[in-house]
Amino acid sequence: MIGCPLHGSGVSPGYLVGRRLERLVASWHRHGTDPRSGPLDVWLIDSASVATHVTMGSDWCLILERSDPFPGYDMGDSGRVEVGPVSTETPFAAHLGETIEAVNQAAEPGIGRTVLDVVFESGCVRCDGWSGDLRLTAR
Repeated sequence: MIGCPLHGSGVSPGYLVGRRLERLVASWHRHGTDPRSGPLDVWLIDSASVATHVTMGSDWCLILERSDPFPGYDMGDSGRVEVGPVSTETPFAAHLGETIEAVNQAAEPGIGRTVLDVVFESGCVRCDGWSGDLRLTAR
């Protein structure tokens, strides 16, 4: 397991292999009427209704944990965080209904996990960070 000094090692991504991606939930930051930015978090929900939370830690590690989506919340003048189902807004949406075939990860000493590749039959989604924000890209 790859451990982050602040957040620990989370769950081993290997447990995702063989699970079918059934639903997606994500959180987004919205300020006023500006378009929402993010996602800040994404939850991969499998056919057994197990939710796997993917997000960035404050020290730029990639956190992978089993946890249910949290409710959205208001941050006053800083905007709000909205949480809800995802249909098209992330690269994972293209793989709904598919089984995860493999996962690969990379780490940095003193930081922990920095990259997670989730492989499906039809492609791969890379989870990593950019300037401390979660970044999801199709590969």
